[in-house]
Amino acid sequence: MHAITIVPCLSDNYAYLARCERTGATLLVDPSEPGPVLAAIERAGGRLDAVLCTHHHDDHVGGLAALRQGFSSLRVYAHHEDRARIDGVTHALGHDDGFTVGALELAARHVPAHTTGALAYVLEGRAVFTGDTLFTAGCGRLFEGTAAMMNHALNEVLGALGDDVLVYPGHEYTEKNLRFALEVEPDSAAVRARIERVSAVRAQGAPSVPSTLGEERASNPFLRVREPGVRAFARTRAAALDESNPSEVLAVVRRARDVF
Repeated sequence: MHAITIVPCLSDNYAYLARCERTGATLLVDPSEPGPVLAAIERAGGRLDAVLCTHHHDDHVGGLAALRQGFSSLRVYAHHEDRARIDGVTHALGHDDGFTVGALELAARHVPAHTTGALAYVLEGRAVFTGDTLFTAGCGRLFEGTAAMMNHALNEVLGALGDDVLVYPGHEYTEKNLRFALEVEPDSAAVRARIERVSAVRAQGAPSVPSTLGEERASNPFLRVREPGVRAFARTRAAALDESNPSEVLAVVRRARDVF
């Protein structure tokens, strides 16, 4: 597995730098702001071949203009819908489109819900950059999509990936997400154990990411919408709820998280 460097940006964003050990080619995911990502690129050898945009929000592409100025042949990847919303896109992608950066093999997964043009990027089948769709212990707000779209993105599209796949999200939200997860499933030993681990890591000032999809399936309520405890939580907050419909359960849980 090629090394992935976590690059903290803004107040709680993460960009990610991955370098191909065979060719030296380097990619960057979600350049939130110029300073930290340019410094990370310099530390990695000063080369940048590609930028992968998970979606069009400014806190994920705010550093792109500076990178385009500094690297004239830069390839910029985004969903084809975001070509009109992100300046400088050179490669517009659809669902399941594959591409390479050096010898790094990547695949795009269209995961609309937070935004309609949201993409996740799977790196060599072993890591996934999820932007604001899947967070550690949570998921993104439904700004442009629906709960049904988010459920499909999380539990079918990303849900097709294996338990050992590493999850690299767009923000450091894990502690608050876990506090909410404990409210949803107060008897969950998995959530309580994860809170202890994450609190210790964050107390040292270190990132709580990445997690694994297996860990998310065990403690992230949005990946557990078919579980009795999550359904029971939703039932207490919705007078008329079809518990057999995971999208309805997710909608109720997401609304609760919005005001948590």
